[in-house]
Amino acid sequence: MATDTLLSVENLKIRVGEHGVLAVDDLSFSVAPGEIVALVGESGSGKTMAARAAIGLLPLPMQVCAGRLEFQGRDLVKLDTAQLRAIRGASIGMVFQEPMVSLNPALKIGQQMSEALQLHTDLNAAQIRERCITMLQRIGIKDAERCLESYPHQFSGGMRQRIMLASVMLLRPALLIADEPTTALDCLAQLDVIELMLELTREQGTAILFISHDLSLVARYAHKVVVMRHGKSVEQGSIQDILLAPKAEYTRQLLEALPRRGVLAQLPASDGPLVEVDQVCIEHPGPTSFWGKRHYKRVVHSASLAIAPGETLALVGGSGSGKTTLGRSLVGLIKPCAGAIRFKGVDILKAANRTHRLQCQMIFQDPYSSLNPRMKIGEILAEPLRHEPALNAQQRRERVAQTLCDVGLAEQFIERFPHQLSGGQRQRVAIGRALVRHPQLVIADEPISALDMTIQKQILELFERLQAQYGFACLFISHDLAAVERIAHRVAVMHQGQVVEVGSREQIFDHPQHPYTRQLLAAASPLEKLSDGGYRIRPASF
Repeated sequence: MATDTLLSVENLKIRVGEHGVLAVDDLSFSVAPGEIVALVGESGSGKTMAARAAIGLLPLPMQVCAGRLEFQGRDLVKLDTAQLRAIRGASIGMVFQEPMVSLNPALKIGQQMSEALQLHTDLNAAQIRERCITMLQRIGIKDAERCLESYPHQFSGGMRQRIMLASVMLLRPALLIADEPTTALDCLAQLDVIELMLELTREQGTAILFISHDLSLVARYAHKVVVMRHGKSVEQGSIQDILLAPKAEYTRQLLEALPRRGVLAQLPASDGPLVEVDQVCIEHPGPTSFWGKRHYKRVVHSASLAIAPGETLALVGGSGSGKTTLGRSLVGLIKPCAGAIRFKGVDILKAANRTHRLQCQMIFQDPYSSLNPRMKIGEILAEPLRHEPALNAQQRRERVAQTLCDVGLAEQFIERFPHQLSGGQRQRVAIGRALVRHPQLVIADEPISALDMTIQKQILELFERLQAQYGFACLFISHDLAAVERIAHRVAVMHQGQVVEVGSREQIFDHPQHPYTRQLLAAASPLEKLSDGGYRIRPASF
């Protein structure tokens, strides 16, 4: 790794508007060629704003008001739009957090990959196509030519992120900015994308500015880390000095927020399971042939599970393994083609069971998409109570106020809209909406996947407290194995639509039997606290 400086950030200040608050305040750090520097911190700490300033993509009304951003000897702050455009993509590439948002859904992959080559090189159409095909093959896409003619929605999240990475690396930039590149991916896909990113950058000598709230990933791959809070650098240095032996109180708070295995509450005595999933098969309709015959793709194969009253059963597995599909079938949003789902002994697939529908609620993965943007928070929480005829208007208002209090929000939030809340607050509202009727079963689909560590900790603690208070059972769908290890009584592992292993938390994490379970646990590699107060990446114990 070279010692000269590729990017130097000196006393950078970014202000909101002319006289607003400072989003980034007096930030300084450097990146050397081939070096991986991580920016870590909570949401709103200024990580992404500092990175976007380097390529002139600050959203209005954000603006650099002081400091230097020197890249290869040129101050980026002083460059005009045309000069920045020449650097952006060609010398500094950026992989954005959500590939489905940053990829144009109306354009084919080939058009989007070739755009930068058309702007920054003199290659002809045939040469550009050949280079795109070579890069797609390089990242593990088998039918690269078909991929060029496909659209983003035809790929999984992990594959879209690979395509984004390939598009950026086609120009061989000197610096790659990776903004939360693995946030919504399962641990295997995370490992796959990160390893691919490192492999491509090593081949081309590219440095990486890695923005992440996943401290385990940062500790595993970065050379240097800059811890940010409220736009300022709290401390920075090597991984060994900062994350594995933290000195600043805020860094210790971030590390303390990492989920850890705790003592679970004793389950109440019961005569049998609350929910039984017996040999359930689910198929998705595919395209219709020329002769009018509909083709179906089986996505869940003979899955069997049981959830006891008050129990948290975690459902884990890779993206596309069928976890969410199976979870949705429990609340009647998807109808299986075979098998049985029994709620309190009644097969809900054979008998329309209103009690089951009212007693089962779902927390969706993205609260911003699942909350009606035109309804106030009070209206959102009151909506499920329409099915409680015994409650009058006053009792409904009291139930909504009590639910807000339960999820840790003040009463004034009743009059706010979802866009006026932070991500963590919106997730609290989504949990409140699911619990306002006091259901017996809650399906929580990736409830913490897009939240930073401290907010994740708050949501998990909230979930545990509410489960102890109301006694509901939970199917906790997640790819975050550290969160699962903290909250779950039992764990079920899904792979390619099949439940390959079910066991207690201790059995799955300490003595996994199935090769796929071992693969998942090996990819997770969480940080663990040592007796001397330091941290290390926990080795696999199997």
